[in-house]
Amino acid sequence: MAAPGEADRKPAQAEGADAVAGGIADAVDGLADLWTTAATEASVRLSPHQLRALHALETTPGANLTMLAERLEAGLPTVSRLCDRLEAAGLLLREAAAHNRREIQLRLTAHGRDVLAEVAELRSRALTEIVRGMEPDDRAALERGLRAFVEAQRRRPSAEGG
Repeated sequence: MAAPGEADRKPAQAEGADAVAGGIADAVDGLADLWTTAATEASVRLSPHQLRALHALETTPGANLTMLAERLEAGLPTVSRLCDRLEAAGLLLREAAAHNRREIQLRLTAHGRDVLAEVAELRSRALTEIVRGMEPDDRAALERGLRAFVEAQRRRPSAEGG
């Protein structure tokens, strides 16, 4: 028997752009699961936060703790502990900055770069396996749709520029 008022409620049916956006959100969730799985299957098991930190340092070599905390949208003590664990695992180095010996720069080690490359390879293999399981017409449609999505995103005014 339905709870009081339940019979009066109808499930919200998304239509048009809302339905497509919902489908994209579902696909992004699926991709996030692939990313997480790849990170946990690598030779060095990484949490999502550790992986984000390594990626941030890959794109911003020499960042300091403050810059990394801003990129990760996390507090300095949290990021400092995260870096402690990454340093203990041999994935990053803390070095005094050349321009200011009191500032500490963060750099990936060769091992850290290797682990990131391994995670990227695991992700690529998982995506390839999924795409291979799709019908050729669906693959072509997905590719066209993704290109159109990226182009629409490029044309969208930025939040700052309005």
